Amino acid sequence: MELLVKRIYRGPKYTIGRLYVNKKYFCDTIEDADRGLVQGMSKIEIAKRKVKGQTCIPYGTYIVTMNVVSPKYSDFIKYPYASFVQGKMPRILNVTGFDGILIHPGTTQLDTDGCLVVGENKAKGKVLNSVVTWKKLCTALLEASKKREIITITYVKE
Repeated sequence: MELLVKRIYRGPKYTIGRLYVNKKYFCDTIEDADRGLVQGMSKIEIAKRKVKGQTCIPYGTYIVTMNVVSPKYSDFIKYPYASFVQGKMPRILNVTGFDGILIHPGTTQLDTDGCLVVGENKAKGKVLNSVVTWKKLCTALLEASKKREIITITYVKE
């Protein structure tokens, strides 16, 4: 399965994108600010530009797994929607200079520390209907994972 995020708006505090699944538009996204990081930069180069908790991940292609339980999202009382995946949030692997990068629900860039938030960009600086959108995406990701498909996500500028 191939996920593609086309970053279409890069503001000083947040980045808006469009998520495609197997080349078909799926939803909108919001992330932290784009600071021009690209896959292949060294940890030192990334550290010079990155603002912790306020920077989206580098442009490039990464593997996504559905097999890691998130300590944060395994608290089903605080995050009841995460029980849908037993706390196994979609995790983006091997992002230089970043740890624990997930795809999860939220509304603004304040709901993420480098992660990808999915929903509908119907209000400036926000995505709406995020939990419903995320559950639909997770359903597709779980199906691909059960089939042992490799799931990739690529970030590009539009």
